[in-house]
Amino acid sequence: MARFEIPSIETAQFAGAGVNAELYLEMGIQYSSGRGGLLDLVAAHKWFNIAALRGNRDAARMRGEIAAEMSTAQIAEAQRAARAFLAVH
Repeated sequence: MARFEIPSIETAQFAGAGVNAELYLEMGIQYSSGRGGLLDLVAAHKWFNIAALRGNRDAARMRGEIAAEMSTAQIAEAQRAARAFLAVH
C-alpha cells in the first residue's frame, strides 16, 4: 500500500481521503505551530473550531489556547472562515 502526505485539507477533499475530526485537528496544529509553512493563528483557530464541532475535545482546548493570543477581529475572521467552510462541506 502506498503512503502519501496530504498537504492541505482542500487537497484531502479532492483526493478522497477520509476526512475526520483528527485531520482537522492536525491542520490546526500545523498552522498554529508554523509546521510546513507560515504561522497563521486565524487558520489554526478555523481548523481547531471545525475539529471541535466534529467532536474533538483536544481541538476545543487548543482553540482556546490560541484564542488568548488573538485579537477579537482575528477570532471573528476565523469563525467566519469556519462557517464558510462548513457551509460547503
